[in-house]
Amino acid sequence: MPPSRDLVTGVILAGGRARRMGEQDKGLLTLRGKPLIEYSLARLEPQVAKLMINANRNIERYQAYGYPVITDRVSGYAGPLAGMLSALAMIDTEYLLTVPCDCPLFPKNLAFRLFAALEKTDAEISVVSNGIRRQPVFLLLHRRLEQDLANYLNQGGRKIDTWLEQHPLAEADFSDQPDAFLNVNTPRDINELESRLEKNAPLNSAPDRE
Repeated sequence: MPPSRDLVTGVILAGGRARRMGEQDKGLLTLRGKPLIEYSLARLEPQVAKLMINANRNIERYQAYGYPVITDRVSGYAGPLAGMLSALAMIDTEYLLTVPCDCPLFPKNLAFRLFAALEKTDAEISVVSNGIRRQPVFLLLHRRLEQDLANYLNQGGRKIDTWLEQHPLAEADFSDQPDAFLNVNTPRDINELESRLEKNAPLNSAPDRE
């Protein structure tokens, strides 16, 4: 069996600039009347021992949810890796589970499957595959990767795929949940997702079987 959730801290990455969303704070945009961050909190909290939010603006609004809020240690909106590094520097659990704030349908068994994939290999990183491509912001990372990631960012690296390619990876197969990793990058995406949910299924429709 994969290790206990007691070994995992989760972080929701809400620190991006969101250029395609008109530089609005995506975590606070609403879907069916509720901020996107609330969907991520509700889905991730049962899967981890501790939970934090990575944000670089509207800090007080995020703090109101009652979880620690951490900012990027690398200036200039350096991307999701910067949020991951800040989280790795803060955790006292063995692993960090990362998710974006703009993907409200991610699986309820995300941590379980990422761990299951990791324990079959010698890798220190497990990444989601939806059956078509990797979803590189959905990661399970060992805490010992903090310095390696810091070095990559300090050398000017910003692309998450490039950093991942430098390490052995385990892939967790989520091809049975094809809609679980739908994300919203533009106002049109939110409208389309709302319409789809109204016509087809509620937000908790993604299967949570292990």
